[in-house]
Amino acid sequence: MEYRKLGRTGWKVSTVSFGAWAIGGTWGPVDDAESMAALHRALDLGVNFFDTADVYGDGRSERLLARLRKERSEPFHVATKAGRRLNPHVAEGYSRENLTAFVERSLRNLGVEALDLLQLHCPPTQVYYMPEVFGVLDDLAAAGKVRFYGVSVEKVEEALKAIEYPGVQSVQIIFNIFRQRPAELLFAETKRRGVGVLARLPLSSGLLAGKLTASSTFAADDHRQFNRGGAGFDRGETFSGLDYSVGLAAVEELRALVPKGHTLAQMAITWIGMHPAVTCSIPGCKRPAHVEENMAAADLPLLTPATMDAIASIYLRHARPLVHARW
Repeated sequence: MEYRKLGRTGWKVSTVSFGAWAIGGTWGPVDDAESMAALHRALDLGVNFFDTADVYGDGRSERLLARLRKERSEPFHVATKAGRRLNPHVAEGYSRENLTAFVERSLRNLGVEALDLLQLHCPPTQVYYMPEVFGVLDDLAAAGKVRFYGVSVEKVEEALKAIEYPGVQSVQIIFNIFRQRPAELLFAETKRRGVGVLARLPLSSGLLAGKLTASSTFAADDHRQFNRGGAGFDRGETFSGLDYSVGLAAVEELRALVPKGHTLAQMAITWIGMHPAVTCSIPGCKRPAHVEENMAAADLPLLTPATMDAIASIYLRHARPLVHARW
């Protein structure tokens, strides 16, 4: 496992880390015993960074990570998020009162005195133009409730605005083979400012795992069923914003590029790691087998220039016309 610096925190985190959305909910049925086994296996394999949110299973994901802290002695970092509990989810809701209440709830769920890393959870674009919100985060850090803070964003433009605030240590953004725009400008700016990058949905909601087909079915509470058109939250969170059939067609072309000894998922994660501005990818893991496959990507050889060029061509033909300008 390789470790990279996360912003100016002084932390070095595993380049392939653990996304804990799936063990909370909206990815179909979950089993806490299986989730805990996956978390333990991640620690066994050198993972030291876990990403969650207060709304993942209404705190279920955070509470599982609290259990992990009690059951293991190894130190690790937990990033959580706040904001999506608002109903309606509007910029005005990002007030001192609400953010403080969200932080206190996450502190209880995680069983800690200070949150390692708090991220605004894909707030409305207007929030990035409200310096008072980032002032509240500064105050929470000064009060010892939050060690560091960052943002989780939908759009490159939001990330570029967010990193103008000096306290922002990290940007979490969708970055994968089907969503390549962050590499154009954002990564140069995050490197210049010393801001970490967390690449979420590295497997494009499972498309890049290579196991989905046109006949695959999803549970009613799985966002891959209910959010394809953006009914629950931003459409870009599901299959990277691609129509399912378009994604499947691109995956078929990608299969031919998978190096010997790799799986498609491992190639997709390796591709992300070849961008030095990315601190880590955070693939979702529900089972120990998922953990083992994903984490093995950290130790596999780099992709060849020819493979990288071929991946770029597939993006240009299949995904770029649909997603590049939007996010």
